[in-house]
Amino acid sequence: MSTPSSPQESTRLPVSLQVNLDLMPIKIYRKIIFCDMQFVDISYRLKLAPRLKSGLLKRMLSMNTTESPGDERTILEGVTGMVSAGEMLAILGPSGSGKSTLLNILAGRLQGRHSGVVLANGRRLTKAAIRRIGFVPQDDVLYPHLTVRETLVFSALLRLPRTMTRAEKVAAAERVIGELGLEKCADSIVGSAYVRGVSGGERRRVSIGKEVLVDPSVLILDEPTSGLDSTAAQRVVLALSASAREGGRTVVAAVHQPSSQAYQAFDSVLLLSAEGRCVYFGRGCEAMDYFAGAGFSPRFPVNPADFMLDLANGIAQGDNHGDPSNVKQSLVTSYNKLLAPKVKERINSALTKETVQTGMERGNEKEKQQKDYCSISWFNQFTVLLHRGLKERRHESFNSLRIFQVMAAAFLAGFMWWHSNIHNVQDRLGLLFFISIFWGVFASFNSVFTFPQDRAIFIKERTSGMYSLSSYFMARMAGDLPMELILPTGFVLIIYWMAGLRPEVGAFMLTLAVLLGYVLVAQGLGLALGAAIMDAKQASTMVTVTMLAFLLTAGFYVQNVPAGMAWLKYTSFTFYCFRLLIGIQYKGTEMASYLGLEQHRNGGGEVAEEVDGQVSAIVSVSALLLMFVGYRILAYVALKRIKT
Repeated sequence: MSTPSSPQESTRLPVSLQVNLDLMPIKIYRKIIFCDMQFVDISYRLKLAPRLKSGLLKRMLSMNTTESPGDERTILEGVTGMVSAGEMLAILGPSGSGKSTLLNILAGRLQGRHSGVVLANGRRLTKAAIRRIGFVPQDDVLYPHLTVRETLVFSALLRLPRTMTRAEKVAAAERVIGELGLEKCADSIVGSAYVRGVSGGERRRVSIGKEVLVDPSVLILDEPTSGLDSTAAQRVVLALSASAREGGRTVVAAVHQPSSQAYQAFDSVLLLSAEGRCVYFGRGCEAMDYFAGAGFSPRFPVNPADFMLDLANGIAQGDNHGDPSNVKQSLVTSYNKLLAPKVKERINSALTKETVQTGMERGNEKEKQQKDYCSISWFNQFTVLLHRGLKERRHESFNSLRIFQVMAAAFLAGFMWWHSNIHNVQDRLGLLFFISIFWGVFASFNSVFTFPQDRAIFIKERTSGMYSLSSYFMARMAGDLPMELILPTGFVLIIYWMAGLRPEVGAFMLTLAVLLGYVLVAQGLGLALGAAIMDAKQASTMVTVTMLAFLLTAGFYVQNVPAGMAWLKYTSFTFYCFRLLIGIQYKGTEMASYLGLEQHRNGGGEVAEEVDGQVSAIVSVSALLLMFVGYRILAYVALKRIKT
C-alpha cells in the first residue's frame, strides 16, 4: 500500500477551522505504525428468538407474529469501504442502521459472526492487530468513583509497555490530561448517571483519552459526540481529525448529526440506510455532487450531514420522488450501479502484490513492536488492579447507608437481647440464628451485584488485552477481604457484649472467626450466582431463593426435617455456622443442664440432642472451607466463559 500523505500534502481544512485545531490537540508519544483498513461485503444477520413458543398461547392473547425460531434480521448487508492511515472516516446513518455493529466488526469484536472480510494492511485481523486498535464505545465505560487522573493513570499502568517506568507512564497520563483540556477536573471523580461527577463532555474526553494514551494505530469511536453541545462536539471531531492528520493514525467514527463545520473535517464518509445498506461511500466533499447527479439535491442551503440523513431515511425534498421506500431503493440502486464498482476497484488496486507486500512489512513491524511492548507481568497487573479496586470500592463498602444498616441492626439486636441469661437457651438460640440470618443474606445479596455491575468494563478491558482473567479475579478477591470483614467485626463487637454472650476472650475470638468465615462463604455464593447469570435482577432473585432454602433447613425453625428434604441442610452454610456458634456458647452437654430436668423431659431434650453431636466442629469447619473455595472456583469458571 502506498504510504499516507504527509500532513502538508493532505487536504487542508478551511482557515476558519484550522484555528480551532489548537483547542484540543492530540499528539503521539512514540512512532505509530501506519495501518490502512479495507472491509469488503460486510453483512451481519441477527437470529431472532420467538416471543411466544406456544401457538395456543398466541391465539389466546391474540398476538399474531410471523417470527419463528429460525427468523433472522439483517443488520448490515454488503457494506464495502476503506480508510487509509492519516485519514478520518465518518459513518453516518439513522438510528438502527447498523453503525455500531459495523464499528464492532472493524474493531474485531464480532469475528466469525459476520460475512465479508476486514483487512488491516492487506491481512486479516490478528489478535495482535486487534489489541492495537483503540475502541471507544457509545456509552462511557468508566469507574464512577475514580478521579479523572486516577482513571488515566491506572489505564497507563496497565496498558503501556513494561519497558516504560512507572514515572514515565504517569507522565504520559498527565500529558493526555493536558492535551485533552482536563486539567480543571483532573481531581474530580468521573461520576455516572447516578453519581455526580464531571460533565458529559469531560467524561467523553476521558474515554477517548484512555484509548489515545496507548497510541493505537487505529482509533474507532462510536458516537464520540453523543450528549455534547455543538461546540464541544465540534472540538472533539476536530481533535480526532488532527490526530489522524498529524499522527498518521487511522480514525473511524460513527457521528450523530454532525454540524456543517464538523462535517468538513471528515476525509471520507460512509452513509448507511435504515436497512443497513450502503447509500454512499467516498470523499466527504464530493457527497453533495454525487446525490445531485442521482437526482437528489436540496432546494435551499442545508447542512450536508442533515441532508444525507434525511435521504437515508427516505425523505427527499420535493414531491417527485415518491414514498420513502422508493427513495431508499433508488439510492441503493444508484450506489450499486455507480459507486460500488469504483469502490471495489480502489480496494483491489490497493491490494496489488506490491502494496500487499508493503502491508505485510508493516504488519511484521507492528507485530515486532507488539512483542517489544508486551503487557506488564502478572504480579504487576495484580498490584495495579488491587490498588484500583480498593480506591473504587471504598465508597461502596463504607457508604453511610450501609454503615447505618449494620450498626442499626447491631444496636437493635443488642437491646433486644440485652444481657440475656445463659440459662435461657431458646432466646440465645434465637440470637445466634438471627446473626446467621443477617450476615448470610447481607453478604450474599451485596456480592451478587459485583460482576454484573462490572460486566461492561470487564469485557472492554479484557478485549483490549489490559490484563489476564486470573489477575483480575485474584485482585478482586483480595481487595474484598478487608472491606467485607470490617463491618461484621464492628457488628460482633457491639452485639456480643450487649447481649451478654459467653464473656471469655477465647469464646469471643472464636465467634468472630466463625462469623467472618461465614461472611466470606456467603459472599462466595453471591459472586458465583452473579458471575453465572450476569444479570443483577435475576441473580438477586436466585440468591434470595437460595438463601431462603438454606435458612429453612438450618435447623432452627424445623427440628424434624422430612427424610426427603434432610439432605438439603448439608448444603447450607447457615446450618454449619449455626452449629459452630452454638458449640462456642454451649460446650458439651451444657445446654441440657441449662434447660433443667423438667424442661429436658418436656421436649428440650430434642434440642439438646440435635445440637449435641450431630455435626462435629471439624466437619462444620471443613464444609465451610470447601464452600469458600468451591464457590469462588465456580465464579472464576463462569467469568472464563464470558466471550470477549
